[in-house]
Amino acid sequence: MLVVTRKTDESLIIADNIEITVLEIGKDKVKIGVNAPKEVKIIRSELKDARQTNEQAAHASGSAIAELLKQHKQEDK
Repeated sequence: MLVVTRKTDESLIIADNIEITVLEIGKDKVKIGVNAPKEVKIIRSELKDARQTNEQAAHASGSAIAELLKQHKQEDK
């Protein structure tokens, strides 16, 4: 992990086409701006974690439903 110290209105550039700028520094949080091409997907880490949890739950539910259908088909025979 690269650790960089920045002040308000200072930025850093990633791969020549992504700019991250410190917009505001408060007591408990920092507001940043990200300027990137539209095709670059940007998502907050807590949303990514929640999304992965939801996908895992959906997969588990799907597996459970498939197993129930399989059992039901065997009972019908």
